[in-house]
Amino acid sequence: MIHVVAVITAKPGQRALILEAYRANRPAVLAEKGCIEYTATIDAAGMPASRASFGADTFVVVEKWETLADLQAHAAAPHMAAYGAKVKDWTESRLIHVLEPA
Repeated sequence: MIHVVAVITAKPGQRALILEAYRANRPAVLAEKGCIEYTATIDAAGMPASRASFGADTFVVVEKWETLADLQAHAAAPHMAAYGAKVKDWTESRLIHVLEPA
């Protein structure tokens, strides 16, 4: 199994727009071969801010894929290219961590 932690930081005030596009694209991703999980997360409400907090402009997508080949096919999928083009101007940075069980 392959795990992905994608840290997406929006330009100030643009996170809601990116999350809206993410939610619209999510069903296509979940339908992909090998997709086990594809979930957007934000800092938990009620927790005090800390150095580890992501903040109001960042969200983290937690993904699980059956194989590396499935993840690579996901990255090349036409719906992901369309999503990337749509959110490009709202995005400050993306850090993609691809991990495997230890």
